[in-house]
Amino acid sequence: MRYLHTMIRVKDLDAALDFFVNKLGLVETRRKDNEKGRFTLVFLSTEPGAPEVELTHNWDQDAPYSVGRNFGHLAYEVDDIYALCERLQDAGVTILRPPRDGHMAFVRSPDQISVELLQKGPALAPREPWASMPSQGEW
Repeated sequence: MRYLHTMIRVKDLDAALDFFVNKLGLVETRRKDNEKGRFTLVFLSTEPGAPEVELTHNWDQDAPYSVGRNFGHLAYEVDDIYALCERLQDAGVTILRPPRDGHMAFVRSPDQISVELLQKGPALAPREPWASMPSQGEW
């Protein structure tokens, strides 16, 4: 058995792509528009051939999808958690659980999907402003 992808529904495909591609750094690996079914599927990954996130955009969805904590979260290993959190924050993304421990942080996509960021290898030494930054909201 081989893990393929995780699917999440998105209300605004452009906003979701801005978050996952432009801000988080994933790459679009493939896309399928289905005129008859009135939906678009966009597959993203860290690199071609890696496990994917499938963004499902139903064209006629007007209301936001409900958010349930039972989904859990997506998780990505990152080379430098401080640099990525700074880049995300500079791009307007709220760091909900800052990387106070140099190891883990949480953010959310525009559709309120929790994304966990984990430092590759050992935790980095605690560093400001992250070490004293409080958590906020839910993740």
